[in-house]
Amino acid sequence: MDLGIEGRKAIVCASSRGLGKGCAIALAQAGVSLVINGRDRAALESTAEEIRRATGVAVTAVSADISTPEGQAAVLAACPKPDILVNNNGGPPHRDFRELDRQSMLAGVTMNMVTPVELIQKVVEHMVAQRFGRIVNITSVSVKMPVAGLDLSSGARAGLTAFVAGVARSVASHNVTINNLLPGYFDTDRLRSSLRAAMKSSGSSEDALAAQRAAQVPAKRFGSAAEFGQVCAFLCSTHAAYITGQSILMDGGLYASNF
Repeated sequence: MDLGIEGRKAIVCASSRGLGKGCAIALAQAGVSLVINGRDRAALESTAEEIRRATGVAVTAVSADISTPEGQAAVLAACPKPDILVNNNGGPPHRDFRELDRQSMLAGVTMNMVTPVELIQKVVEHMVAQRFGRIVNITSVSVKMPVAGLDLSSGARAGLTAFVAGVARSVASHNVTINNLLPGYFDTDRLRSSLRAAMKSSGSSEDALAAQRAAQVPAKRFGSAAEFGQVCAFLCSTHAAYITGQSILMDGGLYASNF
């Protein structure tokens, strides 16, 4: 399917690996030039070169912490007027809520709520003026379904979801859409690191823990970054102009609900 976005420009945050990388690759396959971002310079440059070789699109790599004003400024200097923004960021580490102090809570809210809102503020007026814009926020299935130990991440991402709900409606008449993608269990570095952390307390192997977790999913497998990216790219396409203000689950049926 031609997504109708060839020649557009996108900023994809936290895209050196994992779900962000999957989104960047899918957009590049649709002919979108990219600014990709991450804190690991070597991984970021490797991803940029991989995408250039595979798709031929222009890819600019900006090594920066997107949660900081300096990091945001660097990314926006590389692409001041994006047509597409994919908000993504690492989340707070797995931790019992009793261990959270004020500073760690504020840091979590900054990472997963404040930062995406700030970036939307900085790009939306250009999108409105040109009557085209696509914003996708990568959040989590935990927004709908509690995950023990991820309370801070869940709360901050739920706050972002509520914040953009009204914003999405306010710009919809200008062909600017804002949607949220809620991943469940995807086979990424983040998932693998959580499995390795669980090994210490469980005594089970990583493979055994992975099998146990995958068995919880009705699809009986983890998702892939590639399939996640393709859904993100569709939401950024001309065909998705009538989809806005939505939170779309990609979880293999993990969250058991009719709605």
